[in-house]
Amino acid sequence: MNMAAKGQALEQPNSGFKAKPPAGIDYFGAEGDSIYNLVREDIIEGRLKANERLIVADLAKRHGTSTNPVREALQLLRGEGLVVMEMNRGARVRPIDQDFVRDTYEIGALIEPALTRWFVGMATHEDIDELERLQALIEENNFADRVLHSELDTAFHTVMYERHYNKRAAELWWRHREVMRAVSRRFNFTLARRATVIREHRELIACVKAQQDDEAAKIIALHVEGSGRHVLEHMRALNAARAG
Repeated sequence: MNMAAKGQALEQPNSGFKAKPPAGIDYFGAEGDSIYNLVREDIIEGRLKANERLIVADLAKRHGTSTNPVREALQLLRGEGLVVMEMNRGARVRPIDQDFVRDTYEIGALIEPALTRWFVGMATHEDIDELERLQALIEENNFADRVLHSELDTAFHTVMYERHYNKRAAELWWRHREVMRAVSRRFNFTLARRATVIREHRELIACVKAQQDDEAAKIIALHVEGSGRHVLEHMRALNAARAG
């Protein structure tokens, strides 16, 4: 059964579908109203400005909670790179600028080819079936629901990385991907990027089937770099519009 036929036979998940991280990696902020998620959202959406000081007592009062959950949230956000903590100066918001986005996706471009190359050598028929199932759902959604696309796309890549023996590398991938997902959701997919995502996913599946690990690694490197550049171009356009 080809992917299109499989997609017709599958029930499309609703917008509440959430991709899960690789086993052993905590899913921070699983509850939508957690302090972690609320502060993270304020940073991503710009309600907390770049370099703004993050005062624990003020954030606790703002969100109607005690100070301990706020401290824990700031530590998690520090781990994601969204918060900077300095000796005797406390916490502040890291600027989410073009340099930050470039640095984040370039880390992914270094990690993911190695994870992908390992996966190709270890993939099973069940793995391929799951990749094809998710790809069918991605194509059925056809970017209509951007949140759902993001979750399905993350699930697709998680299939390739979740069993890797190097859990630290898998965790690093997940953390940086979550940051890129948060930043990129502000922007629409261009038609060119939509076509590229679908094509590269199909090529990856073909490489897994053919056991072409080097070719798969090349494709995933281009895939990650293309995703990062897509966000950067949107940011440049937005900055130019504001300046104009």
